[in-house]
Amino acid sequence: MNKPAQKAKNLLNFIVLVSFFGFFLSFEKHALSAEAKTLTVYSARNEQLIKPVFDAYEKETGVKIRYLTDKAPALMQKLMSEGKRSKADILLTVDAGNLWQASQNDLLQPIKSEILDAAIPSHLRDPNGLWFGLSLRARTIAYSTKRVKPEQLSSYEALGDKLWHKRLCLRTSKKVYNQSLVAMLISQYGEKKTKSIVSSWVNNLAAPVFANDTAVLEAIEAGRCDLGVVNSYYYARLLQKTPDLTVALFWPNKAEGGTHVNVSGAGVLKHAPHPKLAQQFLEWLASSKAQALFAEVNQEFPVNPSVASSAAIVKDWGKFDQAPFNLNGAGRYQTQAIKLMDNAGYR
Repeated sequence: MNKPAQKAKNLLNFIVLVSFFGFFLSFEKHALSAEAKTLTVYSARNEQLIKPVFDAYEKETGVKIRYLTDKAPALMQKLMSEGKRSKADILLTVDAGNLWQASQNDLLQPIKSEILDAAIPSHLRDPNGLWFGLSLRARTIAYSTKRVKPEQLSSYEALGDKLWHKRLCLRTSKKVYNQSLVAMLISQYGEKKTKSIVSSWVNNLAAPVFANDTAVLEAIEAGRCDLGVVNSYYYARLLQKTPDLTVALFWPNKAEGGTHVNVSGAGVLKHAPHPKLAQQFLEWLASSKAQALFAEVNQEFPVNPSVASSAAIVKDWGKFDQAPFNLNGAGRYQTQAIKLMDNAGYR
C-alpha cells in the first residue's frame, strides 16, 4: 500500500475511534445524568399506598423513583447489611417507633430544612432532624353506636373502669401500634401507673386479643364487644366497604392533653447517594399538594396543620386535640412497653 493510501486509512481509523469514544462518553454522560435524577426508596408502606405519590412526584419534577417494599425490620436489616454499599436514599415506614429504631441503628442522617421545620409540628419529627412525620393517624377509641353513648367515654385509662367489664376488644400487643400507645403512656405517667392501666384493660377483655384492627372493628359490629382501640385509617377503610357500619370513633383524653397520634414518616439514609435530592423529595411531601394527596390515598390526616384533609370520610370526623408528646417517646420506651404489657398479661 502506498503512503498516501496508508495515511488515508490511518485517518479513517482515527475518525472512527474518535467517533466511538465520543458516542461512549455521550452515552455514559446520559446514563450518569439519568442516575443523578433517580431516587431509591425503601418503603414499609404497601405499593398501592405509595405509588400514586411517587408517580405525582415523577410527573412534576422528572425525578424517577425506584422503590423496594418490605416490613420495616427486614428493610432495616437489609440496610445494615448493605452499609456504605447501599443504593437507597430514603427509608419510608409506619410508626414513630420504627423511625426511632432506624435512628438508633445509625441508619439516618440529620437534615436541616426550614421548609420541613415550618410544615411539620415539632412533636411529629425527630428533634435532631433524623426523621419527619408525613401523614398522621390517630390511635383512638371505636365504639358501638347501638350499645354505647359517647358521653360515657372519656380516656384510654377509663377503658379499665368497671362499666366496661367484659365489653372491651383489643388488638394483640405484638403489633407496634399498641406498643407505641403504651410507650407514650409510660412517657406521660411512668411505668407503675401505666401497668395499672394496662392490667385494667386486660381485666375488661370480652374476647382474646385480635390479630388486627379490622378484626376489632368487626367484633364490635358483630356484638362480641362494645368498644376497642384502633387506628383511624382502618376505620375509614372498613367504612368505605360498609357504609351502614354501626361503629363510630371517639377522640379521648381531652382533659389529659389529647388523643394519641402516630405517623408514617421518612428519613434520609446515612449513605444516601443523592442526599440533596432526597431532602428535596421530603420537602415536596410536606407541601400542601403532596400532603393532601398522601393523606387521601392512605385515609389519614395531613401532618401539616395548614392542610385540610381531602378524604371525604376523614373530613367528616372533624378536628381533635393531639397529645403533644414528641413521638420519639414511642421508640425510647418501646422495650419497657413490651415488657410491661407482657407482665400485665396483655398478649
